[in-house]
Amino acid sequence: MAMLAAVLDFLLVVASGYLAYLWRFGTLAMNGRYTLTTFLFALLVMLSLWLCGMYRSWRGRSFWHQLGGLYFGWLAAIGITLTLTFFLKISDSYSRKWFFVMLGLGCIACTLTRLSVFQLLRMLRSSGRNLKSVVLVDAGGDAAHQLNHGRSLREYGYHVAHCLPFDTSDAWLGALVEAVSQSKAHEVWLCLPLTAGDAIKAVLYELRHHTVEIRFIPEWGDIPLLNHKVSNIAGLYSLDLSCSPMEGPARVVKRIEDIVIGGLISLMIVPVCLAIGVAIKLTSSGPVVFKQYRTGINGKRFKVYKFRSMVVHNESSGTVTQATKGDARVTKVGAFLRRTSLDELPQFFNVLQGRMSIVGPRPHALAHNEYYKDLVESYMQRHKVKPGITGWAQVNGYRGETDTLDKMQKRVEHDLWYIDNWSLWLDIKIIFWTVLKGFVSKTAY
Repeated sequence: MAMLAAVLDFLLVVASGYLAYLWRFGTLAMNGRYTLTTFLFALLVMLSLWLCGMYRSWRGRSFWHQLGGLYFGWLAAIGITLTLTFFLKISDSYSRKWFFVMLGLGCIACTLTRLSVFQLLRMLRSSGRNLKSVVLVDAGGDAAHQLNHGRSLREYGYHVAHCLPFDTSDAWLGALVEAVSQSKAHEVWLCLPLTAGDAIKAVLYELRHHTVEIRFIPEWGDIPLLNHKVSNIAGLYSLDLSCSPMEGPARVVKRIEDIVIGGLISLMIVPVCLAIGVAIKLTSSGPVVFKQYRTGINGKRFKVYKFRSMVVHNESSGTVTQATKGDARVTKVGAFLRRTSLDELPQFFNVLQGRMSIVGPRPHALAHNEYYKDLVESYMQRHKVKPGITGWAQVNGYRGETDTLDKMQKRVEHDLWYIDNWSLWLDIKIIFWTVLKGFVSKTAY
């Protein structure tokens, strides 16, 4: 099937090249130079998709994962092609219209082909065909419950033929072997806690005469996870429990997003910032911009900028009193700035500096970090990424004052969810919601 899929992609790209040539030059009798380029590009696309894992089994993988790999492979092939044409100085020998039409047709054809295959597999699996049967070992955790009762398991190509409650007795091992034999299972999924290492060894030994595939799906229980995945470290596999997702290409994408969007917004808000600065100067004495040290990525301190929204006052060293609703320290202009989140606008300078992102966990005062890090579990994991001007917690209502421990816990939960599920599309959605919710919020503090 992998070879068939690769050949099909190759043929789709070649066909797109010929159709683009017909559209551009009115004939299918393609020039020899164009023919060679078309076949070489089709081969490059096929190789890129293979390196992206697009010719592995779809079973257990979502359609969106497939699309992500498909488009990444196409972008890689396009990038290599453009680089080669630049260095070989041959771009003037080809029609740009032909090239871009071929790209569009080829990418659309590959997408529609995969969508058709996905829908076909979905129909087959919903009718009980093309499924792998599974014996599920259930230790009573969330993973086993989700797999045994989840509606989408069939879409991934599996069905639970037998669910066996976990035990440690010899009789239980015999029951497991019998369940595998009777159900003719393709796979055994061990949903067990990390402490069940001896039981896993025993299962592997008892099933040594069977060709069934065995997978260990850890039951994490109350262990908080962040961006958990399997990595290869120095030739050994590691199960990442708490790692930042902002590594490699993700870090580059995030930085480009901050520079492009942050730069555009910075230019747009210059008149607004000037007006706010004048309003602050005319209504209260003191500096226009308030500066305070906050904790950034990997726990490093940095100086954050905000429009001053309070009267100038002094607090004892190491103490930071949060603003509350009706706080007498907040000026009239400051109340408006806080209600509309306009006091955060100077932080776009922090974004351009590279010390903050547009989207990320809000940076808290240093004193608040010291106070909450022992009260809220996984609190400091928020600092595995750059802090943001806005974030998932803020657009879900957890902005401003955190006058109870429960509010801070909810904010941290939302921050960690964002870190674990980061994507460019999620950032764009949060920015949109911030504009929609932030500037119409009626909550002042």
